[in-house]
Amino acid sequence: MKFIEPTEVAAMEVVEDAIDEVNKLKGNANRAWNEASEFDANKDKNNFRQYEDACDRVKKFYKEQHEKQTMEFNLRIRSSFKKTVRARMGIWEAMEMLDTLVDDSDPDTSVSQIEHLLQTAEAIRRDQKPEWMQVAGLVHDLGKLLYIFGSEGQWDVVGDTFVVGCKFSDKIIYPETFEANPDAKDPVYSTEYGVYQPHCGLDNVMLSWGHDEYLYHVLKNQSSLPEDALFMIRYHSFYPWHRENAYQHLTNAKDQRALTAVRAFNPYDLYSKSDEPVNPEKLKPYYQGLIAKFFPDVIEW
Repeated sequence: MKFIEPTEVAAMEVVEDAIDEVNKLKGNANRAWNEASEFDANKDKNNFRQYEDACDRVKKFYKEQHEKQTMEFNLRIRSSFKKTVRARMGIWEAMEMLDTLVDDSDPDTSVSQIEHLLQTAEAIRRDQKPEWMQVAGLVHDLGKLLYIFGSEGQWDVVGDTFVVGCKFSDKIIYPETFEANPDAKDPVYSTEYGVYQPHCGLDNVMLSWGHDEYLYHVLKNQSSLPEDALFMIRYHSFYPWHRENAYQHLTNAKDQRALTAVRAFNPYDLYSKSDEPVNPEKLKPYYQGLIAKFFPDVIEW
């Protein structure tokens, strides 16, 4: 019978511990994308989206947005979008370009945009969610490049989104500021269904134009992101729907999948804003590897 030295026993135990750790990581890596987030378990959720206590900058922004996001504007801007390529560049270059913007609609953070994108992606990564969801977090606000490309202001780029072409929901923040929007008095656009049919589905309604809608249209044919990632991108600012349950009279069965996706994504977008600062250069190699899996080298913006 062979005698095993104590040092060999210790070495075997180290190997077994390492195998256990690998197996545990493998299990975590297979976590479903729609499992509840864990990174935010100890965060005080009451500190976020406090619009009643927001600064004048935020309140002024929403007043302007709510007055100017009309059906006529949305029809016109979509027609313009289809005719114009504003830039040709890769995803990381777009992130660096966006870094000059401070979002006037956001009461929760004043960090740079590249930091917010990386904070979101890193929170998803820490929870061992799939790579495609990490990438959705990384790019979800790149539509804010519209402001740099020459939007009419921030009011048609950032902020919560809502349906135009029917009555403005009272679940939208600062609903009283829609009084100056001409659609609020229009005989058709001011009715519950407006130009839409009951339960026609979100694919058949028009959301207020902004970075969500813009980026969705840019990436839907220029990426290999799955449909759930595109839902996260398109609807992440649609708070009246995914947080306040508005517009149920317009949604259909397909939209339930989209709702699941956005609600799975939202904690990472919202609650990562209080995370520690990130180092973009340190994280760049990892995320460039992910970018290469889902996007071509150059995107037409």
